[in-house]
Amino acid sequence: MAFAIKAEVSDPRAKTFTFVEQKTMYGGKHIAEGDTIFVFASENEGGNGLIARGLITSAKSIARKPGIARQTPRVSISVERTALAKRPLGRAELKHLTDWDDGQPGTELNFKFYRQATNKIVGLSPHAAAFLDTFF
Repeated sequence: MAFAIKAEVSDPRAKTFTFVEQKTMYGGKHIAEGDTIFVFASENEGGNGLIARGLITSAKSIARKPGIARQTPRVSISVERTALAKRPLGRAELKHLTDWDDGQPGTELNFKFYRQATNKIVGLSPHAAAFLDTFF
């Protein structure tokens, strides 16, 4: 399965990335070693959107904190970069895609990442993963 993460990235050209206790949504909690991930440098943190594709080298679920009724599942992951994006894709390019039921891969990304703008790991449909592959 393929996933995407939108998070703060201090070095967009790094060969490896580590993301600690990241929120998961839309199936993101199922991420595992060996999965493909697309890395988006969060615009909320000064990034520019899609920067890299990588391979998950480790994934660890974070235990829920006792006494809190509703908690979003979190995971810590390590990523080995396999490619750098060759063209931009971020909030500006996806902003106009707001017909949530149109089935377009760009709309899926806009919905999962920017409708609720928090940083997170999300699961991707095969259609969205194939679309993202065209940026490499």
